[in-house]
Amino acid sequence: MNIDRAQIEKRTVSIDQYLLTLDERFREKFITAKSTYQLKQETIEQLRPIAGEYVIVVFSAAWCKDCAVIVPALALVSEATGLEVRIFGGLKKDVLNPSCKWRIPPSPPEVQTFGVDKIPLLIVFNRQGLEIGRIIEKAFHRPTLEDELSDIIKTS
Repeated sequence: MNIDRAQIEKRTVSIDQYLLTLDERFREKFITAKSTYQLKQETIEQLRPIAGEYVIVVFSAAWCKDCAVIVPALALVSEATGLEVRIFGGLKKDVLNPSCKWRIPPSPPEVQTFGVDKIPLLIVFNRQGLEIGRIIEKAFHRPTLEDELSDIIKTS
């Protein structure tokens, strides 16, 4: 799948903006997770020179426990490498309509476009807008988030 980066930028927020706009009760969990995550410096050093060639689009919700772990770690990776991260936040389940997973709005219509089933969903795109990989929930094959991102980028 390809993306129009200008459209994605209009419809999303940066990871820093996302963390700042979270409701107070959720923001504390995210900030605590961010302050306790230890980056794997060797992998960060490998990502830093190539980070500008990629953008990560994330689907997230403040109520999601996995998002409260992954998004803060991703914020640290972004800060340490310059990797651009854009967030579609505020996803809400549609409990009244069993045929639809997400209630639109408040969930963005892009949940359908990108086939979002589980969150957090991290989609890695190259600068040309071509999807090169996904991370769904905490389904890592490598020990850390940054290792997983590095593997996706190396194999693209």
